[in-house]
Amino acid sequence: MFSSPTAPDSGARPLRRDTAWIVGAAGLLAVVGIAGCGGPATSTQPTTTEAVATSALSTTSSRTPSTTTTTPTGAAVPEPAAAVALSVNGTGAANTALAQLDTLPVKGRAPKTGYDRALFGQAWSDDVTVAGGHNGCDTRNDILRRDLADVTLKPGSNGCTVLTGTLADSYTGTTVAFTRGSGTSRAVEIDHVVALSDSWQKGSQQLDEQTRRNFANDPRNLQAVDGPTNQRKGDGDAATWLPPNKEYRCTYVSRQIEVKAAYNLWVTAAERDAMARVLGDCGAAPARVVPAADPTEHRQAVTTVPPAPAPRSAPAPAAAPVPFVAPPAPAPAAALPAPSATVSYASCSAVRAAGAAPIYAGQPGYSRKLDRDGDGVACE
Repeated sequence: MFSSPTAPDSGARPLRRDTAWIVGAAGLLAVVGIAGCGGPATSTQPTTTEAVATSALSTTSSRTPSTTTTTPTGAAVPEPAAAVALSVNGTGAANTALAQLDTLPVKGRAPKTGYDRALFGQAWSDDVTVAGGHNGCDTRNDILRRDLADVTLKPGSNGCTVLTGTLADSYTGTTVAFTRGSGTSRAVEIDHVVALSDSWQKGSQQLDEQTRRNFANDPRNLQAVDGPTNQRKGDGDAATWLPPNKEYRCTYVSRQIEVKAAYNLWVTAAERDAMARVLGDCGAAPARVVPAADPTEHRQAVTTVPPAPAPRSAPAPAAAPVPFVAPPAPAPAAALPAPSATVSYASCSAVRAAGAAPIYAGQPGYSRKLDRDGDGVACE
């Protein structure tokens, strides 16, 4: 009879223990469940970040072909100093150039004997002390980067090598597309504004090797231009060749004058006169463009000296000079003209191919059409 209270007691204790275990298990499951829910939420953030990074890389990669390609070190490569102003307009600029022209010595063209491109150092050497020297890039690519627009660079070239670009050509006034390659690079060439060969005949052969190397790589003397036009220029000076684009001639001549002054080179009389005419067309003072008074005064000064020894001038005509007039008659009969009539060349290329260059006036094959500067020496 007293067992009934005991039975419920014994039965109640196990029930409470089971309930506590169930509640504890449920709580544990709840914690695990919460932790499980928090896991994905936490992992979602890195996944999103990775997606953004991947998207950014993808976007950068897709833009790369349309923009300039450079390496991290490329930005640190110094650019060469800009050349002289690419346009010289107005009376003031022209007069400044003309004043500098007046300081250049005027002499005849020296022989081309001994000229060799190697005497100006390795082509496009970076081992120079002018602007752009020792910047890690060769001079040709320095000038292409300076003168071309929309330039793309070769990856891994330290920001030096130009792959493509667009040239607004100063010599022709046209636009030239540049693409690096064995069959396409020649579309754009780097012109020596004062040709190396021309400089050799007007003073650079007297310079030391380092100075000649500087001359050949000086940005002031270099211009990216239309390739075929540069080939037509050859080694001509202002007396024999000027850019087809007349609007650029004043700048072109001014640059030649600046370079020749910087390297102590001279000009021929014909070259000086041609430069003066161009500067005159640009607005230089006419009185200085054609310095006719100076040569006249010089001739008069020379003429006034002989009148002093006038007594000697009378015997001079009576002496041997008159008999010497006769020999010039035999000179034409010396058969010199006859061979020249049978020997003729269509161009200086033919002369050089025949091994006859240069040809001096009076020699077989000489003709004025081959003597561009009229100095009596053709195909120099």
